[in-house]
Amino acid sequence: MCDDQRIGAVRGPERHLVTFSLCSVQHLETKTCHDSVVLPYAAYLRVYAPLTAFPEPDRSRWAGYAASPERPRRVSALEAEHQEAMRRLIAVPPIVAPARESEDAYVRRADGVVYICPWQTRLRSWQALGRLRATLPPSLTDTFVPRRIADGAAADFARWHSHAPSLRTHILTCTWHVPLAWFVPFGPPERWLVLRGGAGSEGGRAAATRTLIYVTTMAQARRRVARALTAVKARRGDATRHGDATRHGDATRHRDARRRGDATRRGDATRHGDATRHPATSRHASTGGSGGVPAATPPASAIGEIEEVGRWLAEFHPPALVELDYGGLVQLLDDGALRADQSVAEVAAAITGLETGELELAVAMYQRLRNRWRAVRAAESAS
Repeated sequence: MCDDQRIGAVRGPERHLVTFSLCSVQHLETKTCHDSVVLPYAAYLRVYAPLTAFPEPDRSRWAGYAASPERPRRVSALEAEHQEAMRRLIAVPPIVAPARESEDAYVRRADGVVYICPWQTRLRSWQALGRLRATLPPSLTDTFVPRRIADGAAADFARWHSHAPSLRTHILTCTWHVPLAWFVPFGPPERWLVLRGGAGSEGGRAAATRTLIYVTTMAQARRRVARALTAVKARRGDATRHGDATRHGDATRHRDARRRGDATRRGDATRHGDATRHPATSRHASTGGSGGVPAATPPASAIGEIEEVGRWLAEFHPPALVELDYGGLVQLLDDGALRADQSVAEVAAAITGLETGELELAVAMYQRLRNRWRAVRAAESAS
């Protein structure tokens, strides 16, 4: 699971873009800007809660916000959030987190219901700083954020947390790729692709940037996550039982081999020694692979990543909406690649393969998906 928080960018006089991240020094690089806006190379998993899920006075405030003509519209909200981060980054000294929580949000309307996804910029910035300090040596951390500034931000967070214990955020962020577990809550028909000049999401206006998103209901998302966990755990369980049986068989064969060796040393028939060296024994022993676990077994990390998504979704109101937004990652893919991207369908096919025992299908879909996103993520270290 990835929740990196990219915090800003600086445009130079020759239209080069330098992007900065709070999560890794590898995220510092220069990109030539060919468009008017270059967004962070990040994807987003968002939860939109209905207005009824918010207590007063937040409910009334968000209702007024959704009706306001001044708020950032859906097609430009990500750019507006990014520009706000830029202003904090270039401040002297840099502002790690805003003094107050953001009053902005992403807004959706469906079947006459207004849904709100608060930006929670302050909380997400604090969390990003915490991850930075937990994963990088102090010398590198101080390079990004002076220790005095970081200590002050940490103290502010501690005071805030003492009065507001919930650390739930409506937005998860991951740079340079989409975690494979993020595809699980969605279905292929929920895909929404906009290429340059296509229809936007509000009033049929042209979208300012290319977009690839999936949107589903919370009920559907939770069902799909539960189904995936059942399938993956069952396959892991089968593999474990297979491994136990293989190890038991190995022990029996080793004991028999020792007995045959003893018989050979007593001079009792050369054929016992031949049996010990029989090629069939070697072939049988090699089929177990590593511990006898079949190659089609899902990686152990998959269970933890899907469980983490499930726990996060469980924190929200049941009538909510869930959105996967490729965000700035669309800038790493041309129109053909975006049209061809069927990551959600491939995850669904892999899960079906695990459920039905079509392990070759499951492995093929998993490898295809992993290879695609490995190629996208390689851009992080490209010169």
